[in-house]
Amino acid sequence: MISNNPPNGWASNAIAFATAVGITAVVTVMLHARVAAQETPTTRAPMPVVQTQYRVQTSFEREQRFLGLVQAASRSQIGFEVPGAIARIHVHEGQAVDAGDPLASLDTQALAARRDAAAFAVERARAELELATARTTRQAPLVQSGAISAQLFDDTRLAEKAIASALAAAQSQLDALDIDLEKSVLRAPYAARIGRQLLDRGAVTQPGTPVFTLTSIAEREAHIGIAVEQAQYLETGRTYPLQWRGQAMEATLLAVRPDVNPISMTTVAIFSVTAELEAFDGEPVSVSLPRTEPEAGGWLPLSSLIEGERGIWTVLALRERTGGTVALREAVEVLHVSGNRAYVRGSVNNGDRVIADGVHRIAPGTLVAPLALSSVAVSEL
Repeated sequence: MISNNPPNGWASNAIAFATAVGITAVVTVMLHARVAAQETPTTRAPMPVVQTQYRVQTSFEREQRFLGLVQAASRSQIGFEVPGAIARIHVHEGQAVDAGDPLASLDTQALAARRDAAAFAVERARAELELATARTTRQAPLVQSGAISAQLFDDTRLAEKAIASALAAAQSQLDALDIDLEKSVLRAPYAARIGRQLLDRGAVTQPGTPVFTLTSIAEREAHIGIAVEQAQYLETGRTYPLQWRGQAMEATLLAVRPDVNPISMTTVAIFSVTAELEAFDGEPVSVSLPRTEPEAGGWLPLSSLIEGERGIWTVLALRERTGGTVALREAVEVLHVSGNRAYVRGSVNNGDRVIADGVHRIAPGTLVAPLALSSVAVSEL
């Protein structure tokens, strides 16, 4: 006889299968939920950015630097005024001397001998003049009494005059030799520093032959070439900023030369330099002068600029959109750079807000949260 009840084993298998299917379904739902959660985009907060405002102006002022040289107010080559052999050199190159200090001396033995001879000639002429004067004095009353003829008295009187003239000539020769002896010592005409020594001891020099080069110490000048269009605005007597060895100093404009260098198209501006400046003669110096450029544009910080391909510069301007404030790229042309700011023009408009810093961290089109405008103007950066 056959039983109609299923066996206990089959029922157990069915229950196990149903349980497995249920567990699988639950796990599948959980996995799909996790994946869906991972694929849901996270909403990020807008990035805070520092902003500045672009202000258009019709022109800008920039500093223009011109180069020149420090020069001594007096620079000369000096030598003896009389011929002779150099017997002694009293100074050396680079030495500072005062006005009147001896620099070199000539051999004066022959000159001294001529001077002695001239002195003897003067003494002889004086003695002869004294005798002639005494003779004229004695004969004067005799000619009045008729004891001697007028002709004889005239001879005596005119002989006295001739001797007096000879004495004057001898005295002049003696004075000339004294001057030559004085000029046999070469002296500094002003307080100066010895540059080059051109002749040495033993050399025979002629009048006017240079022996030393001198540069004055107390007075210094800066000779700077200035563009012609800029020189017309210089004012004599006004002070201007000069740069020497990286140091700033004030100098007074003495004069502007009227001639123009045909090659550089510059004229020379002469500035008075303080005596305390320990600059070498011929050392470079410069002056900075303001110049107004009639170019429309505005100032932005250098940190707001992004260098693109082929030398194109851009900035990130802030634009209001439905979703908030976004950063969009705008092209600019850099006209001038001064310190940490740039004068630019381009597709930015007057009053536009521009990201001032951190531009390389922001992609165009990104939502940003601009901070309050800085109280420091771009022109003061």
